[in-house]
Amino acid sequence: MKIYCKNKTKILCFLCFAVFAISCSGKTKKNTNPEFSNPMAQAFMDAQKSDKSKAKGKKTEKKTKEPVAVIEVNPLEVISFNRDKAIVDTGSKPFNERKAIELVRDMKTGWNLGNTFDATAGGNSLSSEMSWGQPKTTKAMIDGLAASGIKTIRIPVSWSRHITDASYSISPAWMNRVKEVVDWAIEDGMYVVLNIHHDNYEKNAKMPKSAGFYPTDENYEESAKFVCNTWAQISLAFNNGYDEHLIFEVLNEPRLRGTSEEWYYNATSPKSISAMNNLNKLTQNILDVIRASGGNNKKRLVAIPSLQASPDSALASTFKMPQDYDGSKDRLIVSVHMYTPYNFAMESPGIKNYSESVKKEFTSMFKKLNDHFIANGYAVYIGEYGATNKNNLEDRVAWFHDFIKESRAYGMPCFLWDNGVWKVENEKYDEHYGYYNRNSQNWYFPEIIDAINSEIQ
Repeated sequence: MKIYCKNKTKILCFLCFAVFAISCSGKTKKNTNPEFSNPMAQAFMDAQKSDKSKAKGKKTEKKTKEPVAVIEVNPLEVISFNRDKAIVDTGSKPFNERKAIELVRDMKTGWNLGNTFDATAGGNSLSSEMSWGQPKTTKAMIDGLAASGIKTIRIPVSWSRHITDASYSISPAWMNRVKEVVDWAIEDGMYVVLNIHHDNYEKNAKMPKSAGFYPTDENYEESAKFVCNTWAQISLAFNNGYDEHLIFEVLNEPRLRGTSEEWYYNATSPKSISAMNNLNKLTQNILDVIRASGGNNKKRLVAIPSLQASPDSALASTFKMPQDYDGSKDRLIVSVHMYTPYNFAMESPGIKNYSESVKKEFTSMFKKLNDHFIANGYAVYIGEYGATNKNNLEDRVAWFHDFIKESRAYGMPCFLWDNGVWKVENEKYDEHYGYYNRNSQNWYFPEIIDAINSEIQ
């Protein structure tokens, strides 16, 4: 999809009306619904059709023969949120366009604000931020991270519990609270990754309205409504006031929750293959929504995960990166999570000792990701990584040294997953990914942050 504007006035009009015309499909067919009464949105759709052939370096014939995707939803019917209550970005910042492969190198090392805005207890109130046991995020926390060498903060956010009506409208208070923390990080000169996190419906069944998304044929249409409306509102709240330091990550770990294939991509299973196909459609939907919001969002870097955000499924032939409006790969990032190898980095009890065989597993995977994506023009970042605490600090420090050294060699920045859980009790090691003390603004294991920082210089 390409947005066609002749002057500044038209750009402003498009920004005002973009939420009505957000394209979730890449279709070029003119809307013929007699009840459709938004002339600016109609002009927008017509402009897409007339401007298709102007994409740089693309022939009209080839574009016609190779459509982006086959989508079932009508984009003009999908966007329905109450714009009168939506948060609108009124800022103005110049955007320094850089290729994604170059920009991600500058992201260096990152940290996740885990179990915070992604927490799903506490209902739809602002107190849900603390509902998984983490303290309320403060500016002092963000300042402390920046001072300790963290260059990028990934802010996972769950949105479905904060929908206020049947039109998918997000609570303005929730959006403003997210903006507040994003702004603190931007003010500290950090990069920020903002996403949809724990909104994957919990079981493989017909999904209720506004419950999130689920990558099956049965739930595709409702999923598209949720993700398109959510990203339309995020794009409205974060646009011209944010430069290239803000990155959008479309989804977190999309998967078949409640099934045997939730955390495993089975390349021979019709269920897995169908889920990947639906995910490919949803990520194209979201990218089109973001681009249609115009302004800085037309240039913003957007990160895309595969099923489970796992490296194995990302390498599968069925995973497809969405197509940007001009066919460029320069604004797209592949988002991968690596707790590698599982028996050392995540499993309880698993293994505690770091060895050459442990190292070989992640060095091999970095090379595969490089050869498959970076060598073909796509940037890659590791949106989550870490090694769970097994009272094996020396081995973990060695793992962090080599993991970051290897990732830096390929230009893949890594963002530490931090859920605040750090103290081992009764030799239970699972999910102990606490690193940063959010109350005192120091590190539970300073040896680990020192190891990371030593490898990114």
